[in-house]
Amino acid sequence: MSKFLIAAIVLAGLLAGAAHAQWLDTTFDVGSGPRALVYDSVSDKIYCANGLSDSVTVIDGASDTVITFLAVGTSPYALCCNPQDNKVYCSHVNRDSVTVINGASNHVVATVVADSWPDALCYNPQENKVYCANHWSNNVTVIDGASNQVITTVTAGLGPQALCYNPQDNKVYCANWQSNNVTVIDGASDTVIATVMADSGPEALCYNLRDDRVYCANIWSASVTVINGASNQVVTTVEADSDPEALCYNAQNNKVYCANFKSGNVTVIDGASNQAITTVTTGTSLVALCYNAQDDKVYCANCGSNDVTVIDGASNSVVKDIWVGNSPCAMTCNPARDRIYVANYEYNTVSVIQDSALVGMQGRAPLVKHRLTLGTYPNPFSEQVCLRLTVIGLRPELRVYDVNGALVRDLSPTRSLAPSPSCSLTWDGTDGLGRRLPVGIYVVRLTDGTANVNRKILLLR
Repeated sequence: MSKFLIAAIVLAGLLAGAAHAQWLDTTFDVGSGPRALVYDSVSDKIYCANGLSDSVTVIDGASDTVITFLAVGTSPYALCCNPQDNKVYCSHVNRDSVTVINGASNHVVATVVADSWPDALCYNPQENKVYCANHWSNNVTVIDGASNQVITTVTAGLGPQALCYNPQDNKVYCANWQSNNVTVIDGASDTVIATVMADSGPEALCYNLRDDRVYCANIWSASVTVINGASNQVVTTVEADSDPEALCYNAQNNKVYCANFKSGNVTVIDGASNQAITTVTTGTSLVALCYNAQDDKVYCANCGSNDVTVIDGASNSVVKDIWVGNSPCAMTCNPARDRIYVANYEYNTVSVIQDSALVGMQGRAPLVKHRLTLGTYPNPFSEQVCLRLTVIGLRPELRVYDVNGALVRDLSPTRSLAPSPSCSLTWDGTDGLGRRLPVGIYVVRLTDGTANVNRKILLLR
């Protein structure tokens, strides 16, 4: 294949987001009151916490069918995934505990005692720890990812509400809803290293890896506090709109999105200047945001209008609104298959939003013998990215190209994957001579000689 043809393929992949068509692919029943979702990239599964039926639904990412229902205990509330040990964690607000699920077997392997009303979870991949914010006891439980044992309990502010992880500085941030501040926890020592004053009612957090900034949405003051990840100092406060409820980060365009619950819109913030760029009108009662790096789209769950607004990441324009079911309240992305999963709280269902660019038509791709899938995690990445590929029956070729179509690294497995169709590889952002490549967008191309899959990844330092 000529360099020019590869360049054309890569460029088409980069520009395809504008031509993609999103649609509601399927909706299926889960338990009662689904309120949280998480994607397990290792097992290609989606987990759904059902708050009213005391269960977690396990969904197969390939077929979008329910594998099993796990009885986990009273009031499952929040979820997070540990890809290193392939575990999923589920907090229980009325039981003051965290259930640990084995991602391979879908069995409950441990129950960890937390503290009062554990309402948020996050994972620290550098230290292999899970952090659990306990709202009424004003602290954070730290759990060892390998042993499932409590390492320590960290005192936070009043009413811990949200957590996020800063991989560049190895810090965990805890938004304290009642004391109007953010507790900064050192990821290595699990000690409090700073308390940063935010604004009224810190509700949500997200991290900007490119500029090393943490964003905190303040629900009562209609603002977003921007915190320097290195110095723990407030950089600025950005005006949002009424009741900012959720945040997400677009690494490709370096933008932060803030969903404003009461005003029915999304504030778009430039990650470099921390200035509000525009306000995008959506549905009503916005409660969740999700970014899909494969098609450069932001998805906004509108609990009041029972739909999801799709926003183009480059132009900030609304692509479409997709009706999903009553009270969509949570979302997660399956980047390996370019799908968004939406939990509909009052319908007791999960809806799957698909992108036609993967299948070439508005419908599910037919199952074929030589099936290819390629997942990337994390994306964006700074140290290394895990590439999980599935190729049935043939020896795959896996190569990385820059945006000009030049081959920068050949990662092809040296053997056929048969009889096991799946394997995981890592790439550290270097070329074939071990030289660090510059920051930017790269395209990973998986082919078996008859078909191919391209995935955009963003390398940051």
